[in-house]
Amino acid sequence: MNRRNLGYALVLVGVVGFSLNAGVSRIVLDNGIGAWTLAELRALGAAALLLLIVLVTGRRLPMPRSEWPRLLLYGLVGLGLLQSFYFEAIARIPIGLAILIEFLAPVWVALWARLVRKQQVRPILWPALAITLTGLAIVAGAQFEDLDPIGLLSALAAGWCFAVYFLVGERLVADHDPFVVSFWGFAIAAAGWMAAALIVPQIVPLWDIDYTQAVTTAAFVVPMAALLLWVISLGTVVPFASETAAMRWIPATTVSVLAMLEPIGAAAIGWWWFDERLTAFQIFGAVLVLAGITMALLSRADDHPSVAVPE
Repeated sequence: MNRRNLGYALVLVGVVGFSLNAGVSRIVLDNGIGAWTLAELRALGAAALLLLIVLVTGRRLPMPRSEWPRLLLYGLVGLGLLQSFYFEAIARIPIGLAILIEFLAPVWVALWARLVRKQQVRPILWPALAITLTGLAIVAGAQFEDLDPIGLLSALAAGWCFAVYFLVGERLVADHDPFVVSFWGFAIAAAGWMAAALIVPQIVPLWDIDYTQAVTTAAFVVPMAALLLWVISLGTVVPFASETAAMRWIPATTVSVLAMLEPIGAAAIGWWWFDERLTAFQIFGAVLVLAGITMALLSRADDHPSVAVPE
């Protein structure tokens, strides 16, 4: 396998891992683990595994003082709050729709770049926005009255946090190793959730979780601990590492565009595991949304580094 094909294969591993993780996370959420508690567990576990990778590969762990304000924003909002809103959304509305709304982040990023930072963007941004909103109206409109409003708002909030992840993350990875940046991000997110657990009763202390709880899925019965290990390792660190490694052999923009396959994979998991079906017209709307998001990504792709998608 040549290096370019290896890069594409690694992106595919990432997309499949993150898509499956949406389904596994939904099972965990449906069996008594709250969104905030799962966000804390995922951040803590991912930080531990990323620290192991950083130490084993001899990467330099310390970050300059000047980067800590960005790191705090990246960790607390771009990873910590993002995870909690993401889990809240997939627990309340169809998985495919939740991730489709979350993946509007590149549109918000492009609009921020043009309207706030006054950066030049390609003219395709504006038709991209129109196409995306049209597609979203088609997908959500067909079942809007039946959708949980908290789930919808959580998906939107996840998208805004995702935009923060992109905006801050692209600056950090431009100057620092992405694995080191991600370790500090997840470590800060975990610390934030552990501090919040002291005052927020909805966050269950990690030692009070029943890790031996038997969870029944469509195919088999597994202990809760096995599902949580999946979310942390195969659902977070492995796909993240795969997409990050892929950037060594194919352009970062290509990785970001291919990562847009994740909402398709998540929708397939929602249909297969949870019978969350879309009509043909809704599928057409989803295609429009993904096309618009891809156009938004390309509207500012010339000189900006990319970060791996963390879902």
